[in-house]
Amino acid sequence: MPAAPTADAPKTAAPPPRLRQRYDQEIVPALARKLGRTNPLSLPKLVKISLNMGVGKALQDKERMKQAAEHLGLIAGQKPQVMKARAAVSAFRLREGNEIGCRVTLRGKRMYEFLDRLVNVALPRIRDFRGVSPKSFDGNGNYSMGLTEQLVFPEIDPDKVTFTQGMDITFVTSVRNDDEARELLRLFGMPFREDSK
Repeated sequence: MPAAPTADAPKTAAPPPRLRQRYDQEIVPALARKLGRTNPLSLPKLVKISLNMGVGKALQDKERMKQAAEHLGLIAGQKPQVMKARAAVSAFRLREGNEIGCRVTLRGKRMYEFLDRLVNVALPRIRDFRGVSPKSFDGNGNYSMGLTEQLVFPEIDPDKVTFTQGMDITFVTSVRNDDEARELLRLFGMPFREDSK
């Protein structure tokens, strides 16, 4: 019979996220071959993922901002930061200090877990999905995409949702080259549409 663990026994660390292991074991060698580099530190890597919800209707309905922040927190796995207007815009009936959106920045383990769920669970649930645009890069190796509703994520219970809310997702990479960043995201499983770059 094995001995019971003592209080002094070292705790086993949780294994790294699946996509992090894949990056180290498969993506780094593939990028090194494709780009012809031997130094792994020169290869592209994912630095952070930013999620942003602009909740314009929160000006009329305060409950909307609370729900949007709650949904973003469930999707990201961490508490979002509520953003306030920096300037007043009379055409939108917006006053300085009004709550108008929420955002989350993911790094490390949570970043890889979110990307895994986005690519393998959320995007395939979009009706008539044919892939994301391969052209939405900013010229500095960062990629942005938008989702029209939060219901594609399984963490959101559709029975409790009273409104749909879109979001912007930005992937920030370590390179300043769009082609290298595109190849990195493609190897992570990002389903780019097969149209011209």
